[in-house]
Amino acid sequence: MIQSHRVILLLPLFLSACGTLSDMHVDENPQDAKQLACTDDLNGMVDDVVSHYRRKEKSQGVAIGIIRNNGAAQTWGYGYTNAVNGHKIDGETLFALGSVSKGVTGEVVAGLVDKGQLRWDDKLGDLLPKNIVLSEDAKNITLLQLATHTSGLPRQNMTKDMLENFLKYLYTGDNFYHELDSDDVLNDLSSFKKPQNPAPQYSNLGYALLGYILKLKTGEDIQQLAYDFIFDSLKMGNTSFYGNRLKAYPYRAIGHAGDQPKFIRRGEVVPDWSFNNNMVAAASLYSNVDDLLKYLRAHLDDEKPGDLNTAFQVVEKVYFQRQIEAANIAWISDTKNNQTITYQVGYIGGYSSYIGFDKKHKNAIVVLQNSFNWSNYLGHDLLLKMAMADDYQGRCTDEKKSH
Repeated sequence: MIQSHRVILLLPLFLSACGTLSDMHVDENPQDAKQLACTDDLNGMVDDVVSHYRRKEKSQGVAIGIIRNNGAAQTWGYGYTNAVNGHKIDGETLFALGSVSKGVTGEVVAGLVDKGQLRWDDKLGDLLPKNIVLSEDAKNITLLQLATHTSGLPRQNMTKDMLENFLKYLYTGDNFYHELDSDDVLNDLSSFKKPQNPAPQYSNLGYALLGYILKLKTGEDIQQLAYDFIFDSLKMGNTSFYGNRLKAYPYRAIGHAGDQPKFIRRGEVVPDWSFNNNMVAAASLYSNVDDLLKYLRAHLDDEKPGDLNTAFQVVEKVYFQRQIEAANIAWISDTKNNQTITYQVGYIGGYSSYIGFDKKHKNAIVVLQNSFNWSNYLGHDLLLKMAMADDYQGRCTDEKKSH
């Protein structure tokens, strides 16, 4: 039994998870971008940045994929799936993606809205069964607010069971989101009061509700909906919300402790998390670099297969404007050094993931780690350096002529 004084001491750590904890501080060294522009040595830059990162963060393994200027996809692998009897990591290595799942779910919802099966202004009072008790504020939460994290719902429900499970997680690494995965996710809506501040507030609870609503309104689970709408048309054969159904699952990258769980030594293997109900849509996706580059290329391209054009345009739109972490549907947009990057991050069990793209320069990147590290800036750093290099290339040519 965990003592009560320790609960009080650790409560701020738990509550801090209600904000964005990713460390996106990047090295804004213009010389790196200038060197890339003048030498076109992307391999050298990736190796330098990743080697520095792995030494600093003690990352177990990293898989990276890059599309530059909509050219051929390139992949890099560093480390092993597991320190003991592991396989070398490459573009085909399977990883758990955590909250990157939300981007796919948001696009599925956008597709259903485009088909007229749902509307962005649908409210919970109309979407949920009439026997569910909702506060007046909860009744007025819209589908768009759930998808953009602007509903005011917290990151997770703050029950005694949730707190106890979280505290156990710090010592064991075990999944503490069982309540959100069950239909208990609906229980706290009767007392919900919207905050005065309308700013985006990241909410696993909100996306678990989206998972519930999708099943209720379509009769299909998110895997079938995503396969029909995205995975099949983009030939993403190694991507699934049920990773254990994939052939590559036995050879997946194994998750390791990093910044979390707090009381497990960094580098120790931690349990995989699994869901089978509402949280599947929020956090259950598995994929690899090769598949995710196909997904990102579809975001870069103006012409996409099937009905993806409209859905992707909708999710790329900014709904709550700010320079850092402007809110899209599941995605986030940052503007830095006159460059705009649209991205997602995911953390689950012993994994950290990042996918992002720069539409102006047609650049995209995937960074998958089998360590839980809040410092997840690799993708941001490399995308900014590529964008700066692309803008510098004309000047590089002029400098060569002058010499």
